[in-house]
Parts: sequence; structure tokens; C-alpha cells
Amino acid sequence: MKNRIIDVQNVKITISKEELDDYICITDIAKAKSNSARAADVVRNWLRNRGTLEYLSVWEQIYNPEFKVFESEHFKKQAGLLTFTPSVSEWINKTNAIGLYVKRGKYGGTYAHKDLAFEFAAAISPVFKLYLIKEFQRLKEEENNSRQIEWNAKRFLSKSNYLIQTDAVKNYLLPQINYRENLQWLAYAEEADILNVALFGFTAKAWREANPELAKKSNVRDFATINELTVLSNLESHNAQMIKERKGKEERFKSLQEIAEYQLNVLNTAEQIKRIESCDNNVTSSTVLPFSHKSRLTSCPSRYIGKLNSIDFKGISDSPLGYI
Repeated sequence: MKNRIIDVQNVKITISKEELDDYICITDIAKAKSNSARAADVVRNWLRNRGTLEYLSVWEQIYNPEFKVFESEHFKKQAGLLTFTPSVSEWINKTNAIGLYVKRGKYGGTYAHKDLAFEFAAAISPVFKLYLIKEFQRLKEEENNSRQIEWNAKRFLSKSNYLIQTDAVKNYLLPQINYRENLQWLAYAEEADILNVALFGFTAKAWREANPELAKKSNVRDFATINELTVLSNLESHNAQMIKERKGKEERFKSLQEIAEYQLNVLNTAEQIKRIESCDNNVTSSTVLPFSHKSRLTSCPSRYIGKLNSIDFKGISDSPLGYI
């Protein structure tokens, strides 16, 4: 992953994403106390401290099962001696430590796991440590926001692809006979097929004949959308009531067809509005000033505008075609 750089009190600090976690260049942090030429000496002096070695050893024992505890004791025993000048590479090689590593070339220096880097920053300056943590947290928040936007975009595309797929099923796998105009089938139809034709435009038998392979494991309602299933449930209630009123099949079919068309249009349009607003809200940064619902609609793809403007949502529950 590409290195990231944060600015802490005018000091550029490099952060590298490794397999374990984020590692921060403590050579860069050392520049807050001394110039670049002496930054390596600051790191070396920090490593000579017994408190530092104790902290490093405990951290390694928690996160590194391969850490050589016995070897680390030799470093602790020599801590404080004038002749004790360990290097980071020596500590890594002899103890098999993973909390520190040395990088050569561009962005080179000593890198420490963020837990250890914050401890090193505290040794440089408690104030500097606080600013470092603040900038690090800001960076992580930006990364999380970026990932959230990417996830929302992928989720939106997945939904769109699903709609394309279901639309293809309807357009290319469905019977071509117009059952809604040719009502000869109606005299012999079962109640389930009256609902199927009113909603889908064809009978279950016609769908099975057009899709013999799919029909082995599925039926036409398995390919219905949530909105279609919702309308279907409503149609069943309306049909039951009309049967009690002793209305004929043709009268019931025409009424059910009108109800299905109306309710499905309302539900699909409402879903489109919700999807557009959800996408708009997720992709737009939270720092952007809020704007009106009207301005959001005008920023939507043009293919949605006509549909949105053509629907009157007032009085849906009072419609003579039934309720949702």
C-alpha cells in the first residue's frame, strides 16, 4: 500500500501499512527533537533505556508468539551501561521482534508499530505525542469515510445490476402472448392465474412452457420483485372480497388489473426516489452544506425526472383503486 504522510507541528511523518497494522516512522518523529542528521542517534538512545526495553518486550510477548524472551533479557541487563549502544537491527535479529523494522531507500528509517511509535513520541514530547495521535486519528477517519463511499457505490451498482437482470428475465424469458387483451383463457382460469395475468401479464402454465428448465425448480413468482409480491398480496385480498360479492371473473380481472398497475407504479416510483436519495446522501460528503429536495431531483439522471414529475402521491390511501 502507498505510504501516507501526515504533518504534525510542521514535521512530516510517514505512515506505512503493513500486514500486522500501521507502522509509523519514528526516525521522522525524532526530527521533532533534533535535526535529520542526529535522528538515528535519538532512536538509538531511546532503545538504550530499560523502561523502553521493558515496554518493547511486553508488547512483543502479547502480539508475537515467536518473540525470544530469553534473548531480550540480555538487553535489559545491559541497559544503562555506557558501553551499551544497541541498534534497532540488532534488537530485531536477536529477539525476532516484529514491533520495529528498518527500511532502506526512499522513505527509509526506523518504523514502529503505532503502539510503540506513540510511546516513542511521548519520550520526545508529551505535547507532540498528543498532536501525533490527533493527526493519526484524522487520517484513519478519512480512510474509513473513503471506504464507506466505495462500499456504498458498489452496493448501488449491485442493486442496479440486479434490476437489469430481473428486467432481462421479464423481457426475454416471458411468454409473448398478450393475455390481458385476449381473454379467451379466462373462462377456464384458476384464481391464481387471474392474479398472475393481472400482475405479470401471463399464466403460470405459459411461463412454464416458455421456460422449461427454470420451471423444473422454480415458478414464476420466484422471479417476482419485492414490490410485485407486495402487490400480489393486496390483489389476493381484493379478489377474495370480490368473490364474496359474487362478481364474475371478467369483472374481477379488469378491476385487479387496474389495481396492480396503479399500486406497482406507485411502489416502483417510491423505490426509485428512495434509491436516488440514498445514493445522493451517501456519496455526498457530510461536510457539504444541506440542499433542498428539489435541487437533488434536478441533479438526478434525466431518465428519472419524467417519472418523478408524473406521479401525484397525494391521496394514495383514498384511491378508488384500493389501498397499499
